[in-house]
Amino acid sequence: MKKISKKVVREQLDETLDKLKVLKYFTPPPLGWIKAIRSGLNMSGRQLANRVGVTKQSISRIEQDEITGSITIKTLRKVAEGMDCIFVYGFVPRTSLENTVRTKSEQVARDRMKRIDRTMSLEEQNIKKENIEKLINDDVTKMVEKMPRTLWD
Repeated sequence: MKKISKKVVREQLDETLDKLKVLKYFTPPPLGWIKAIRSGLNMSGRQLANRVGVTKQSISRIEQDEITGSITIKTLRKVAEGMDCIFVYGFVPRTSLENTVRTKSEQVARDRMKRIDRTMSLEEQNIKKENIEKLINDDVTKMVEKMPRTLWD
């Protein structure tokens, strides 16, 4: 069976991630999700602690750790379970993965072309402007399809 194109895999992943793009506009409650949901459930820190199997003081520390960003995914999962919630974790790209790859490929292609053009001009063999753009576009197309390991270096 032929290897699936990296471009096709990226496009399928983009399709899946597109459903999450609304999450870019969500901001956590000022005191964190744990405290907000716990309060919404009218659950005390002691009650949540009992459900999670930790002390009340640990719940206070966990809520503070969420705010500071030092909480672990393992702890978030455990606390979510204690509040009868599902912990969701993911990344939401600023644009599509395809666009990110294309933008980086264009940057790499333009940098390459600058070096080549500089070398050629030193030898008095300048490349015509219309050919430069064609060469850049060809290079971008190849990189987007092949995804060289060096793209992100």
